[in-house]
Order: sequence, then C-alpha cells, then structure tokens
Amino acid sequence: MSSITGGELLLKTLKTEGVSMIFGVLDGSFNTWLAKLKEYDMGYVCPRHEAAGAHMAEAWARTRGEPGVTIGGIGPGAVNMSAGVAVAFAEGTPLIAISGQRRRNIIYPDRGGSFQVIDLVDFYRPITKWQASIRDLRRMPEIMRKAFRMALSGRPGPVYIEIPEDVIRSVIDEDLADIWPASSYRAGSLGAGDVASIERAADILVRAERPMFHAGGGVQWAGAWDEFIALGEHLGAGFTGSLGARGVVPEDHPRYFHPLNRDALEAARVDADLYLVVGSRLGELDGWAKEPLWGDAAERTTIQVDVDPTSIAINRPVDLALIGDARAVLAALLAAVQSRTAARTPHAGFERYAAMTAEWKQELEQALGYGSGLAINSGQMIRTVREFFPRDAIMVQDGGNTSLWCANYNPIYGPRSYLYTAKFGHLGTGLPYAIGAKMAAPDRPVYLITGDGALGFNIQELETARRHNVPIVIVVATDQGWGMERSSQIFAQIGAFVETELVQEIRYDHIAQAFGCHGEYVSEIDQLAPALQRAQASGIPALVQVMVDKQANLAPPGALIFGSMVYRAED
Repeated sequence: MSSITGGELLLKTLKTEGVSMIFGVLDGSFNTWLAKLKEYDMGYVCPRHEAAGAHMAEAWARTRGEPGVTIGGIGPGAVNMSAGVAVAFAEGTPLIAISGQRRRNIIYPDRGGSFQVIDLVDFYRPITKWQASIRDLRRMPEIMRKAFRMALSGRPGPVYIEIPEDVIRSVIDEDLADIWPASSYRAGSLGAGDVASIERAADILVRAERPMFHAGGGVQWAGAWDEFIALGEHLGAGFTGSLGARGVVPEDHPRYFHPLNRDALEAARVDADLYLVVGSRLGELDGWAKEPLWGDAAERTTIQVDVDPTSIAINRPVDLALIGDARAVLAALLAAVQSRTAARTPHAGFERYAAMTAEWKQELEQALGYGSGLAINSGQMIRTVREFFPRDAIMVQDGGNTSLWCANYNPIYGPRSYLYTAKFGHLGTGLPYAIGAKMAAPDRPVYLITGDGALGFNIQELETARRHNVPIVIVVATDQGWGMERSSQIFAQIGAFVETELVQEIRYDHIAQAFGCHGEYVSEIDQLAPALQRAQASGIPALVQVMVDKQANLAPPGALIFGSMVYRAED
C-alpha cells in the first residue's frame, strides 16, 4: 500500500468535491499540501491578509454558485480569517474555512502557556454552521464530507475545520483513506417537494388579481432566476427583491420596483392581494415584511418558497409554505399555472406605479446637480462607470455613502453580477471581492466602486491582484474622509466633525502604481470615460481615483429611506 500525508489527503478530498481554488495566507504547517498543488491541478492564491482571503473565497462562491475554500494558519492566522468567515455567515455563503492548529499533545487538554494556542473550535462556533477538529487522520474524509454537506444544506453558510500540525504532517496508507464522490453521499436538488402543495399553490396563484413576487438570495443560489421571471411574467406580477437578490430581475424591467423607489414600491405592495416570497427570510432591510412597506398579512395571501424549513414565516405569517429547491418549485408552479390559465395582462395599477417611478427618476436626475461644483457629483461618476461597462459585467460595491449612490445610479441587469455585503455591511470587502470574482469568471469584466475609507481596509491586496495578473478596474470615490460618518454627525448635531477627515493629499493612483498596477487621477467628469478606457486597455489591475464633491456626498438620494430601515426604535 502507498502512503499519503495529511496535507495530500486534504487536497484529495477537496478535489473530489470539485474544488479548484484555495485562498489563504501561507503557513509552515501547510507545506505537505503546498508541495502537491500541481499534482492535483489545484489553484492557490496567497493574499496579504487572511480576512481578505476569506472574502476572495466568498466572492468565488457567489460568482460560480459553488462552495469557496479559504485556509488560515495556526493561531493568529485563523483569528484573522474569522472576519471574512463572519461575513459569509451573515450573507449565507457556503464557505469551507480550514485552519491549522498546534500539536494535539499541546492543545488537548490545554496545559497553559502554549505558543499561538487558542480554542479555535469554540472561537468559530458563533459564525459558522458547523465546526470540527480533525484529531485522527483516518477521519479526515468523513469530516470533510460532513463539512460540505453542512455548508450546502438548508440555507448555505460557512463551516470551520481545524487540523492540528501533527495531523496534517502525519502519514496514512492511501487505501485507508475512504474518499467518496459527492454523488455517493450528498443529496442533489431537493426537487419541488410536496405535489399536493404545488397544486394548491397554483390554484391560489391563478385566483390572485394583483400578485407581487419577492426574490431573496435563495433564488441566486438555486439558479432559479429564469423560472422566477417566467412565472411572474405569465401572471402579470410585479417584482421586488432583497439587496442580496439584485440582478435576479433586470433592474430595467418595467415591473421591477427598486428598493429606494419607495412611493411606487409601497403603493404596489399595498395594492397587492398575494405575495410570492422565494428564498428570502424577509429581514430588516425588507422592512420585516410589515406595514407600511408591506400590506396587512391578515388581508393578503402569502406563499413562501424556501429550501430551509427554519426560514419559513420568521417575520411574516404565511398561508402556504413550499419546501424545496427554488428552481424546481418555480418550474413546477409555472407548469401548473400554465395548465390553468393563459398569460395574464398586468393590472391597471402599473400605470400609476410607472408615473411614480418617473417622478423618482426625475428626483435622481435633480440629485446629479448636488454639490459645490468644485468636484464631481458621485452620481455622475457612478452613472458614467455603469455606462462604460457592459450589462453582464460584475459590479462590486464597497463603502458607506458611496454604496447608497451606487444603489441609485448603478443598475444590475443580471444574476450573479453584484457583490456587496448586503446583510453585514462589512467595509473592506470590495477589493478582495473583485479579485475573487474575476478569478472565478475570467471572461467577464469586473469593476469595483468603493469609497476611499473602505479601500483602506484592504488596499494591500492591490499587490495580490498584480501578482496574479487579475485585470480588474477599481474606481475610488475620493471625498477625503468618512462620508457616511460626516452625514451621521451632522444629523446628530454634535458640532464640528470628529475624526472624519483623512489626509487630503493621498494619491491612491500613485499607491496603485507603486504596487505595479495602472493608476489614473480624475478631477473632472469628462476625464472619467477616457481614464476608464485606458484602465481597461492596460490589461493589469487598474485604479481610477475620482475626486468627488464632499458636499454632495453628504446627501445621497435614499439616505433617509435607508436610515428609516435600520434606525427605527420600534420593530
């Protein structure tokens, strides 16, 4: 029998699961698997910080619709990695987070005084779906199977696996490594679930006169966007979505309601007699599915579709729950509805909603004139960037007020085209997200719009992008400070700004050039499109610094609406 190290066995289990890329900072305990990367045709990216590696792995997962893998070193490396894992937990992203650990004779039981030792399994417990320590190399395949099963079951999420250094360096007879392909142990699609419930739901749907469909991130993970739109089109429904579902319905669809198009959105929801909610828990940024953003549950029918039974009716009672894979459920519903009724004409209320939407868009046009006139309005910047890139480009968003400007002026036109920490609002994800997304989809353009404050969290990853020749375009909205905190302090009337200002002379384009990337500096709007053209043509990571109007940036359209979502005293 041939022998295999713990490190090679780890690669073998990951390869069997279809993994082709690992993100994580180097550690001496990794050498047994680093030596075998080429043999297993496994890609590996070493970022400049473990949290950034986890962000890259999460972006890979969200772009490709498969689990991402990140790895952190012993002790401090694993702790650094945790910030990225926490984001994946909030966003519901399947992530296999692995770290090293000191030798078994040191860590259990902890004798005290050991170097780089912390109870990592308990440390990761609040931010992962499942945690385990591999204490016996023979159990590695079994534990990794459970890790993938847990990450992908129900609502997806991260899991954490600890591998002590003596385990990953130890040797086992290869014949004792009981590795199974995913098809041998893991369920695929759960299917459409209960047939009788599908038939009942179809009957309810065809009786509805004013249906509204709401998509959550589960539609993205199930790849169910075509079925979601087709069913809504057949019934003449309106469409809304959680922030994590942006792009499920193209945002220029005539019956899509943007979250910040509040008057039209509320009118359409209140008029509705039925809500079909797919893959969403209806959380805080969905208004908890309560009035005034939603109609009274007692007077409207709600059907909820979810793969996870524990996500049903968390914040709103439902009349019918359909447990199953969103794509399969929607396909079954579409067939059942089509057999009962011909395609419906949207109800007359959409003419009124269209007029409200036109008023909202006019307000957005007016907001492009905000500011002192001494620098570029953020909305003008974002609109120019959006118009430069094709519809299928992947847009990455990061920052405070910059993100609110993006929400208004950067429409998303397709699924898996938008990366943002919609449920966690974690600053600094933007640059590593963009790197991970471009590596996951090398044929698609990837651009990042970020604030200068947010960029500072992981600016060192410019070197990672250059080292791996990842041709992303980074647009830095530079207001030379913490824009959202300026707005907050003005609203709170605390007096002069406290620690909101950054060094005014920072040249992010020069920093990019110092890392070997392409850099551009833009101070007038007519300079931006040519700068983007040069950035894209460079074929290397490129950063465009855009000087935006500080005054205008204080008041992005929709700021009060967003504030009303998260700063209410009553829930």
